[in-house]
Amino acid sequence: MIQRKKKIVLYQPKQVDESLGLESSKDMLPLEMLTIAAFPDQDGYEVVIIDGSLYAGENGHNAFIDASEGAMLVATTGILGYMVNDGWLAMNKLKARYPSLPAVIGGWFASVRPDLQLETGLYEAVIMSQGELTFRDVVHAIDAGEPLDNVAGLSILRDGQVIKTPPRPVVGWDQIAQMPWHLLDIEPYRQHQARADSARDVLRLPTPPWIGYGKPYFGITYFGSYGCPEPCTFCCSPLVTDRRWKPVPAERMLDDIQNIYERWGFDSIRFHDANFGVQEKRSRTFAQGLIDRKIKIGWNAFIETHSILQYKQDTLDLMAESGMYVAEIGAETGTDAMMKDIGKPIHGDDNIEAAVKMDRLGIQGSITYIIGFPGESEESMMATIDQCRRLHMAAPHARPNVWPFRPIPGTVMWDQAIKLGYEGPTTIPEWGSIGEYHLEETWPGNIPPKVTEARMMYQHYATLNWGLARGRRRGFWEQRAENRLGDGSFVHGQFESKVFGVYNKLRRKILRPDDLPRSWVDPGHKTGTAGNKRSAATKAMTDTTKS
Repeated sequence: MIQRKKKIVLYQPKQVDESLGLESSKDMLPLEMLTIAAFPDQDGYEVVIIDGSLYAGENGHNAFIDASEGAMLVATTGILGYMVNDGWLAMNKLKARYPSLPAVIGGWFASVRPDLQLETGLYEAVIMSQGELTFRDVVHAIDAGEPLDNVAGLSILRDGQVIKTPPRPVVGWDQIAQMPWHLLDIEPYRQHQARADSARDVLRLPTPPWIGYGKPYFGITYFGSYGCPEPCTFCCSPLVTDRRWKPVPAERMLDDIQNIYERWGFDSIRFHDANFGVQEKRSRTFAQGLIDRKIKIGWNAFIETHSILQYKQDTLDLMAESGMYVAEIGAETGTDAMMKDIGKPIHGDDNIEAAVKMDRLGIQGSITYIIGFPGESEESMMATIDQCRRLHMAAPHARPNVWPFRPIPGTVMWDQAIKLGYEGPTTIPEWGSIGEYHLEETWPGNIPPKVTEARMMYQHYATLNWGLARGRRRGFWEQRAENRLGDGSFVHGQFESKVFGVYNKLRRKILRPDDLPRSWVDPGHKTGTAGNKRSAATKAMTDTTKS
């Protein structure tokens, strides 16, 4: 008699709230679930992955429940935003059907607020920080009927108190199993991306230039490293990863990518790394390997300003030649004083210099600035907006944006914000209702009205100048935007922006609306959630940037 394998079901929450008419980019594979599935798959368990983003409405939750019949264990994850809410909803429904089925949760948000997760009564434990080895041990303990108290790297609830088991050290990829790509049916991801309007999906990368502006393409996501060595005081990574950076060796990464490239034939790969470019030698080896192996793909990754400036020019040349076409850069702020508080070794106009270096190679910089840090002065915020403006003019390929600061638990600046009177969300649904940074200020009153207005005007004129409002047309409005950004008079363009808004609405009524692609950094994305109340300034920004 053949013994049936014990089953583990993993639920990847939805990326966006589709009730707002949104579609998430289906190049975002359920990597978190794939990585923790590797060891149980090797150990002979049946592992089922349900990706909520592939299902409409509540169908993903229903698929999760159906797949969990007879399961030994279920697990989920989530980062700050709608994933937190969808994972919570899915697990509540599952527990209503199978109340005694063991469940665990991991990921960034759970790691910094395990108390919120455990207080729901939904989970036996929260997996803290790096999860692959811990999840393997959890699986074995659950299978053997042993308590989780002896498993390192967990938060558990005992007698109403959150107890942390001994921390598990961060390990390198030599101790992590290869991705079990065979567990993933790639065709739904491919088919969804083949839609004619897929360029408009939320967080969709721009189409690789050699394919053609706005045309459909097939992309995937990939983990090339874990952690980040930077000390950024607004980020929870120093707490979660202990500032450890563990890269996948370049040759292992190349072998793995070549394998799935030959199997799937994708056009682009997006590295979901906190900091891909820490080590120049590895970046160079990877780029050269893509060229030598004739893997013709576009790729993007996060790389710091100071890394770009320290890299040799021929390394950057190789990266561009190998297909890098988007670089994510955290510019953060435009003042040395604020940068010192953040902890990054960036000074003066380093951000502009780095963006220009990439721009000359045809690599689009997806560049983010933040305003409204705890205690930041109005002058500092305005200086940041001005540096963003100057970068926009100096690097035409770049997409620099200014986001309002969002306090994140588990960070130095969270504690500072609390001391200054910030009152953040207190429940999982509230945390899960937070929308995108660029559309919502989660700390009302922290940014002065003058600064909010200047940010709104910058985003309006930048969107016009990028050609995102009128189908890449270059006419009066686009030239006017370039002039205002060039001389800094954009801050006085309120009346003009209203005139354009009226003109654009009339144009869209009279003419057939342009089916415009949206850059993944386009501030016209309406990626907030239905329950959120947007400020008048934010609403005006959205209205003037939508096509």
